Amino acid sequence: MGRQESLSEYERERGKPKPGLLHSVTQTNLLLQLIEHRPDFQPLNELTLRLDDRELTPDVSVYADLETDFTQDETHVTEPPLLAIEISSPTQGIQDLVDKARYLMEHGVESCWIVQPPLRTITVFTPDMDSTTYSSGVVPDPTTEIEVDLADVFSVE
Repeated sequence: MGRQESLSEYERERGKPKPGLLHSVTQTNLLLQLIEHRPDFQPLNELTLRLDDRELTPDVSVYADLETDFTQDETHVTEPPLLAIEISSPTQGIQDLVDKARYLMEHGVESCWIVQPPLRTITVFTPDMDSTTYSSGVVPDPTTEIEVDLADVFSVE
């Protein structure tokens, strides 16, 4: 049986692996830290981007200036975020995440984080695909200058 045949309904509908508990806790913790940087930056959860002819949904997208009209909703946004964050899921390979980061940055995203909850690491990529991996302390984003504390990202308190 091929991978396509073994995909769950969630994976077929959304085009991405089903997240687990660690993914969810990590995403919530990241959003709590990122929200502290409003109004300068707007962190958005699960926003679908249409870049060229491809739709992608980063776990978190961070914008500096994103106009919102509450009288008209959008199912996708064509403006790339400054920062895109991908959190690994239990069935997701690291190469898939790196390939997604490369695609996002080739289409205007200025930095991309790959978060791996089981390893308690965040890898920060720049558009030239240089990367730095953090396993303790503070993670600085080179584009937004936002910083997050790893102890708080991987906490259940």
